[in-house]
Amino acid sequence: MALHPKFPDSPYAILDPAVRWFPADEALRDSSAEKLMPPLVPSLRKKVKEWRESSYVGATATSQSLLKWWFLTEHLWPQADGTMADFQYYFAQREALETIIYLYDMVGVRDKHDMMRFDGSGSVSGGMFDETWRRFVVKMATGSGKTKVLSLALAWSFFHKLYEPDSELARNFLVIAPNIIVLDRIRKDFDGLRIFLKDDPVLPDNGVDGRNWRDDFQLTLHVQDDVRVTRKTGNIFLTNIHRVYASDDIPASVEDDDTMDYFLGQRPTGATTDSKVDLSVIVREIDELMVLNDEAHHIHDPRMAWFKSIEDIHNRLLQKGTALSLQVDVTATPRANNGAIFVQTIADYPLVEAIAQNVVKHPVLPDGPSRAKLVERQSAKYTEKYADYLDLGVIEWRKAYAEHEKMGKKAILFVMTDDTRNCDDVAAYMEGHYPDLGKVLVIHTKANGEISESVSGKNKEELDKLREEANTIDSLSNPYKAIVSVMMLKEGWDVRNVTTIVGLRAYSAKSNILPEQTLGRGLRKMYPGGIEEYVSVVGTNAFMDFVESIQAEGVVLERKPMGEGTQAKTPLMVEVEEDNERKDVTALDIELPRLTPRVYREYKNLSDLNVSSMGHQKLLYRQFSEDEQREIVFKDVTTGAVTHTTILDTAGIADYRSVIGYFAQTVMKDLRLVSGYDVLYGKMKAFVRDELFDRPVELEDANTLRNLSELASTRTILEVFKKAINALTVRERGDAEIRDRIKLRETRPFVVKEQAYVVSRKSVFNRTVGDSRLELEFASFLENCVDVDSYAKNYLAVGFKLDYVKADGDISNYYPDFIVRGVGGEVWLVETKGREDANDPGKWERLKQWCVDASALDGGQQYRALFVREEDWERYQPKSFHDAVAAFPA
Repeated sequence: MALHPKFPDSPYAILDPAVRWFPADEALRDSSAEKLMPPLVPSLRKKVKEWRESSYVGATATSQSLLKWWFLTEHLWPQADGTMADFQYYFAQREALETIIYLYDMVGVRDKHDMMRFDGSGSVSGGMFDETWRRFVVKMATGSGKTKVLSLALAWSFFHKLYEPDSELARNFLVIAPNIIVLDRIRKDFDGLRIFLKDDPVLPDNGVDGRNWRDDFQLTLHVQDDVRVTRKTGNIFLTNIHRVYASDDIPASVEDDDTMDYFLGQRPTGATTDSKVDLSVIVREIDELMVLNDEAHHIHDPRMAWFKSIEDIHNRLLQKGTALSLQVDVTATPRANNGAIFVQTIADYPLVEAIAQNVVKHPVLPDGPSRAKLVERQSAKYTEKYADYLDLGVIEWRKAYAEHEKMGKKAILFVMTDDTRNCDDVAAYMEGHYPDLGKVLVIHTKANGEISESVSGKNKEELDKLREEANTIDSLSNPYKAIVSVMMLKEGWDVRNVTTIVGLRAYSAKSNILPEQTLGRGLRKMYPGGIEEYVSVVGTNAFMDFVESIQAEGVVLERKPMGEGTQAKTPLMVEVEEDNERKDVTALDIELPRLTPRVYREYKNLSDLNVSSMGHQKLLYRQFSEDEQREIVFKDVTTGAVTHTTILDTAGIADYRSVIGYFAQTVMKDLRLVSGYDVLYGKMKAFVRDELFDRPVELEDANTLRNLSELASTRTILEVFKKAINALTVRERGDAEIRDRIKLRETRPFVVKEQAYVVSRKSVFNRTVGDSRLELEFASFLENCVDVDSYAKNYLAVGFKLDYVKADGDISNYYPDFIVRGVGGEVWLVETKGREDANDPGKWERLKQWCVDASALDGGQQYRALFVREEDWERYQPKSFHDAVAAFPA
């Protein structure tokens, strides 16, 4: 059941159905995959792959525009620190949206009979579908971004209904959370439409394909019973499932003596019977509605009130001549109480794939020798019986806490017990025996994982405070470092900083809990990027047997030594070794001047661009047939991938404005221009009309638009304007000044991807991580050079970078690979290079110029540049740094 050997490491890589995980030996893939997977998924993956490779041919214009904006357009997105970074959706998120849209646009799914045609197992029957409306279930591992899928599905439905005349979708949305904690999490994303307008590039820019997307996206968020409906469309109703019960089904309130499920919200906050507005009535009166379910494994039983409530909404819409447009459920574990996966599952990104692509943490268990040291003592006192397990958990947590604290993160310990009395006993024991834990947060849960506060007698204000403490426990300002509960919170408690889980109870099939749900609260990652992170799992033999049953889902559980004297189960960390008694960090430190940039962009008015003197080779204006003019496809100039499609309207008149707007937006994003769109658009319009081709053209002519979709036209427009803008705006200062200084020993700790490294003796850092074989060999070489006093890899965290002009005239930053100080005190900036590219000459010249400037400005300190080509390194194999300088002349 191992992953396919060609399964990619990147979560952004397009996954071919032929390399996806399935629960059997690889030899059975061709014969048994469709019988062992969710029954609709194997066939749908293949169909969607073919459709994707056709550039979504056949979908509505709205769907095509959105799919290409989300998944085929490069997005530079503002970060919290004010910088810009590339944004990209995971492939799992992309595939989920593609499958939903494929089923609606291409297949025209209306009911279970349309869904059953994709059954590859031969075991699906109509009786397995309880609902009579469109319902799609998306299975995605915890931490892989299910809320983003909901946001994209919502935007697609809204625009589809707005722009497509025959659309059966909706512009009103009922977003359902199973409990209060999940609702609070979604609310943070949806408040102020944040996830649509600020956090993610959900909405295309105005002008893309001739639509005013951002202006037209008019929605109002209503949370729970705080409803102020002023129009019949454009509403998001965010609620937990209990608010949409019919009035006579509403359960008891928090004001009752037994508050029971208040915390995770099987009952809502506040007295439901005293609600200001009956939300259940409102959602039943609206004419169009889409239901979006987060953590949707709770909605599976047609006998339960939550299913009946959605069914009632659908039936009332039928009476008005419409229907519930679509129900989309997202969950990591779409299984019924009997273990059967929901037959409506259309997309599957399993935990085994998420772990392999470092989307979530890797569960780590104690190895055999470590487990052998743990003893269940013969004692009637619960904490004495399991003292070994608690102690090992605290030891592992301490090591993780010390490492993550260097990064400004707080590691969290989670302990699960079997009942509320023992829960209190463990909390008291931990507070008494481990003072570094501080006060322990106690949450009582029932056997099925839902919160029960009935034993505490807490009032509403105390419960609200408790919920807030649990939700914000990741924060350094939150005093708690450990939580003890009757059971792992089953759903919704999705903090990122759980590093250690201690399980002091067994599970049984009766609990209807899956091992992925038990581990799920510890799987979310603390750090961005593809860095490997771990959650250590410790527990009784019965608990560990339960956890290990997740291996049936293909998850390979790592087993490592645990306890005193073993390494912390944390990401690979690079730090200055201030506490290493064998190192003199002060002597090893290297100080560098930070110089003012030599090149800069002078933001002149783009009106100075002269489109009649661009110096390009004019293109032949070709005549295309009417059929050839019908679809206008634009391709990336480097990869050939489709980036943009323009469809002519029914009158056959091309909208050249969206095409030129696309070119202008692309140039502005590539050059990081923050203003001047209107001027640039006008210049491009004049250039295309008068200068691009071998003769002036009519912009309104459909044949002109077809000519613009040719790769030669796209490349010419983008390259010519980038070159012209760079020539107009990029300037050389001619001198430099020292702005401030960089000291290597002041670098803050940082985490890196798991990779090979050299243990550093001559560096302030604890290790030198190599991004290539050449870097590792060069680091080892420096360690052994008698004429090298100190060195360091120039990590991004050091902050030493040089501005330079790329081959295309644009400004970029360059990070030399190594900083080396010889025994004579001179400092060398070293670049190691394998395969060279067009930008390397510019980098090398800039590095040499920096060394000249720094040497002249820094009070006699000498700086030198060294360029080490891989082929020369292998040829000369120097024995000392002096040999290297002689072998690799400037």
